Amino acid sequence: MRLGLASFATCPLQGTPCMNETLKAPLRPLTDSSPSAVVAGFIAMMTGCTSSLVLMFQAGQAAGLSSVQISSWLWALFMGMAVCSIGLSLRYRMPITVAWSTPGAALLITSLGGVAYPQAIGAFMTSALLVILCGVTGSFERIVRRLPASLAAALLAGILFRIGSEIFIAAQHRTGLVLGMFFTYLVVKRLSPRYSVLLALLVGIGISGALGLLNFSGLALQVAMPVWTTPEFSWAATVSIGIPLFVVAMTSQNMPGVAVLRADGYYPPTSPLISVTGFASLLTAPFGCHGINLAAISAAICTSPHAHEDESKRY
Repeated sequence: MRLGLASFATCPLQGTPCMNETLKAPLRPLTDSSPSAVVAGFIAMMTGCTSSLVLMFQAGQAAGLSSVQISSWLWALFMGMAVCSIGLSLRYRMPITVAWSTPGAALLITSLGGVAYPQAIGAFMTSALLVILCGVTGSFERIVRRLPASLAAALLAGILFRIGSEIFIAAQHRTGLVLGMFFTYLVVKRLSPRYSVLLALLVGIGISGALGLLNFSGLALQVAMPVWTTPEFSWAATVSIGIPLFVVAMTSQNMPGVAVLRADGYYPPTSPLISVTGFASLLTAPFGCHGINLAAISAAICTSPHAHEDESKRY
């Protein structure tokens, strides 16, 4: 079967279709793109950035950071995510999505209190170095190779279930909003599946505006500027922040991220992915980045058939 830019081959590990790593066709991202792919990328960005943004502010407040330092933190995260997502997707011609560590941000809310910010930066760099070590030694790839497909699917299902079940909690307080978005999704899913999520989002915004839930009075648009913080290293911060961040990133982000890619037939070499995100985390850590890694939830939006009917052009 001919598949545009890249051909599928039999994966030597799982016996299922996988993307051929030898890509000789010319790179044409604009030609290969489509409206549905742009929509999928936009939805993935909105999902990854807005679903856990409040955790970033809570973590920053727990560390006693100023608004300028929190802005620098977010700047470092977004820049690292953008560069890695674009670079890796173009390199492997696969929809590889990079995000910040949401569980890591939740961890920092409770662990940053009482820790000097320069020491926290040092712990972020220690976590990044451990991720790089897993990537360059190939240890993560060896673990993933031995990971049963059923276990990877269960890991992903556990994350998706927790996210999906939140709809019942939201319905108790905003019934009209939830039902409006839900039925919009069902109807559009039947008529035009690729745009079901986008239209559900637009309907949700419209209903929120009608209910007076949108408040932009305190919004001020400013350009975020990076702020350098010289790192300090301490055993206490390494044990309480650095190592837990590393464990959380590998188990709750990178492993499910690989599972999402493989579930849709993409088998990139995992060691380079881990190494690149680790290096990006290391370089942006002095500006506040606590870690970026493979995305799971938002990645599924870009790898699904709704993003593009041709799997070789979903990058």
